[in-house]
Amino acid sequence: MVDEQTPHPAQPGAENVVCSRCGAVAEGTPPTWTCSVESGRRHYFCDECARANIRSIEGRLDSSWW
Repeated sequence: MVDEQTPHPAQPGAENVVCSRCGAVAEGTPPTWTCSVESGRRHYFCDECARANIRSIEGRLDSSWW
């Protein structure tokens, strides 16, 4: 189940998305960012972090393993 307290960019008031790995900030959700649900919370990853960890993402490892 997704934690409803975690703002989703499509919801009003959710203007900025922050990369859970490096802290990069983007307005809205860029289509090239990756979203992962871990322990019921959404985690967003920027292009660079997603590319650097693509094998772990595809292997469905939680970001704490990378």
